[in-house]
Amino acid sequence: MIELNNYETIYILKPDITEDKNLNLVNTYKAIINNLGGQNILIQHRGRRHLSYNINQYYDGTYVQMNYQGNGSIVKSLEKALKMNNNIIRYLTINNKEIKI
Repeated sequence: MIELNNYETIYILKPDITEDKNLNLVNTYKAIINNLGGQNILIQHRGRRHLSYNINQYYDGTYVQMNYQGNGSIVKSLEKALKMNNNIIRYLTINNKEIKI
């Protein structure tokens, strides 16, 4: 049995992206995670927010957060897809390890 880590990926979409296009992107990335064996996928739309500093001449962006269980190859494939999409202005993936005291 393969041990799966907990990951959180947040990406910022350009502010002019329509809701339909946003949902299509979410479904595409969800399919990538599912097809590669990811589990417990939770998508949260964080909405449009003002950026602390401009990124590529954008001052606002639409935030989407994805929490899932997977391995490094899933993260690599997902980040490659995020990088190739021109509608995404920034993304970040972190490994959510529970801290035990």
